[in-house]
Amino acid sequence: MKRRFLTIVAASVPLVAAAAVSTPVSASADLAATGPLPFTCAPSALPAPAGTAVESVTAAAVPAGTFQVPGVPPLGGFPVPDVPAHCEVTVTLTHPGSNDHAKVNVWLPQAGWNGRFQAVGGVAYAAGDNGAGLAAAVKQGYAAATTDAGVGGALDTSWALDASGHVNTALLDNFASRSAHEMALVGKQVVADVYGKAASYSYWNGCSTGGRQGYMEAQRYPKDFNGINAAAPGINWNQFEVATLWPQVVMNEAHTYPTGCEFDAFNQAALKACDKRDGVADGLIGDPQRCDFDPRRLVGTRIECDGKQVTITEADADVVRRIWDGPRDVNGKRLWYGLPIGADFRYLADSKTDANGVTTGSPFFVPATWVATFVEKKPAFNTANLTYAQFDEIFRKARAEYDPVIGTRDADLSAFRDAGGKLITWHGDADQLIPTAGTVDYRERVEEKMGGTRKVDDFYRLFLAPGVSHCGLDGGKVDDLASLTAWVEQGKAPAVLHATLTTATGRTVARDVCRYPMVSRYTGHGDPSVASSFRCVQASRD
Repeated sequence: MKRRFLTIVAASVPLVAAAAVSTPVSASADLAATGPLPFTCAPSALPAPAGTAVESVTAAAVPAGTFQVPGVPPLGGFPVPDVPAHCEVTVTLTHPGSNDHAKVNVWLPQAGWNGRFQAVGGVAYAAGDNGAGLAAAVKQGYAAATTDAGVGGALDTSWALDASGHVNTALLDNFASRSAHEMALVGKQVVADVYGKAASYSYWNGCSTGGRQGYMEAQRYPKDFNGINAAAPGINWNQFEVATLWPQVVMNEAHTYPTGCEFDAFNQAALKACDKRDGVADGLIGDPQRCDFDPRRLVGTRIECDGKQVTITEADADVVRRIWDGPRDVNGKRLWYGLPIGADFRYLADSKTDANGVTTGSPFFVPATWVATFVEKKPAFNTANLTYAQFDEIFRKARAEYDPVIGTRDADLSAFRDAGGKLITWHGDADQLIPTAGTVDYRERVEEKMGGTRKVDDFYRLFLAPGVSHCGLDGGKVDDLASLTAWVEQGKAPAVLHATLTTATGRTVARDVCRYPMVSRYTGHGDPSVASSFRCVQASRD
């Protein structure tokens, strides 16, 4: 359980180590005005965004030093060293009649501002950053902002229901969309007040929930940001949240709960079968959509788990097959996408065995809470025992009630395109929490609506990273933000993202992550750990 919490928390600290790779286009801050600008850590009276009132404004000058990122129980925090002297401004907003109190936090470097504004997104049920992303941004010269939307932390949904058991629609609206927009307005106003000039460019930066927020900004508030970096996005919210309970449904209906070791055996067999599809055995499945490994091939195989010999059964293989295939309704129609081949099963297909030897499912917190608290409005609702029929009903109920609020699936990005915005997304092909195919589905719907691949590539590009887990390139392993600033400010659209990947054997390799629908292929010569040994080619779907 602690390991699964770690994945959520890790996604909320995407940029701490990113300075070396994600340095903005101009490290010399050529966007900043020549000569010193007035810097006063005391913004003037701020106009309230429409529909809000400003409850308070505080400001504090913070000297250079180490920032201690607060922990998220059961995990502790960690230090971010060498954070430059900066001004921290906190603006608290409310929507009259809603009894909400949404804080907007803005950090502004005292010296070396690069002329840019960066908004930092949230993770799981946290709408904003816990300080790690802000600290990393100001280290890179950005003025940065985030918002808590008036809700809790990553694992806190105590705000979801009011005293009468109804969904708190005001706070849900905050979390879903409006607080990020209001943060953009307030943050940019604070920047202009403190520096005496507006930011030259504004960027969104987030992964997971932060990725979903970035897409919501492009869909509903297309003029807020010049560039949006939205990784592993939780778009198609209601489909993917409910869909990620599918492994629990499958295991419950089959009365079969493979162990982590047994699940690993299937992934290892799939890797062995599909690794060479990209031209070389390098510990990465280059194109999981072409991996046709049949888990039934493992039936009867004996493996060692925790010092014991275990035989893979037909029931085990059928569970894996259904999890990979993804949710279907009671008539066999596909509802959404399954766990990618190669992704870790332990998060969505976890189980536990009690003292009496009875094994039951252990659903992942985020989808389990969405269904129990928001859809069923019963926080104690047990999602470990869902039947296929119940799952079907919940899937449809979630979409009907919440798609207009938080679905984040509108494929019409014409207003964002027309505003000159640029959108970059990378998504790991082995994402264990958000099915990668859902992001591909969205991109293809945008293409269908907006004139095809080439026209969409003019403003929106998707990159699929082989072997990468949820938000697994955060922390400086990919040049996404640098590529975005170059696209926005210099018109240099990225053909690839330069990344550092980790193979199934733990080896670190350099790789150019290809622009969808291209995939990486080995050239036939050269060191497989070097990016130049691969090229991007059109994916075949034979």
